[in-house]
Amino acid sequence: MTISMYDASVVVFMARLKALAGVLNAAEQNAVERKIDPEVFLFARLAPDMFPLTRQVQIATDHAKGASSRLAGRDAPRFEDDELTFDDLHARIGRTTDYLATFSADDIHGSEDRNIELKLGGRQIAMPGLQYLLHFAMPNFYFHVTTAYDILRHNGVPLGKTTFISGGQKS
Repeated sequence: MTISMYDASVVVFMARLKALAGVLNAAEQNAVERKIDPEVFLFARLAPDMFPLTRQVQIATDHAKGASSRLAGRDAPRFEDDELTFDDLHARIGRTTDYLATFSADDIHGSEDRNIELKLGGRQIAMPGLQYLLHFAMPNFYFHVTTAYDILRHNGVPLGKTTFISGGQKS
């Protein structure tokens, strides 16, 4: 049995973004319970030279919509990166999943051999779609989703693997 490029990309992005929304919900609820200004979480970072939570979510959604678009040969929509609240981040995730829902398996079918070109660090690179998905798009996407989770966990939000995987509450 083989896995389709659609199932390995769009379907995964949508599921992980749904779980990321659950992580953000848990953080919002925790801020209320602990009487913490939500901005403490929204602008927290793991290290001074790392991006804050808001930017981690922005970049994760950019990778989801960008990778799916490249694999399908489409131009990705551009978002403004102006999110400042949990509601803003939820709206961005919603816009991203709505966009991902416009793809069908046929749109992505055959993309494992499609030449994917992108500018990286000031230089143009190219690779086949499967290599791009497995060795560039997915690692970058997971890095930013995981870092968003880690920022919140580091700040005392009671998250567990279940929340990261499914968006559900920690048991």
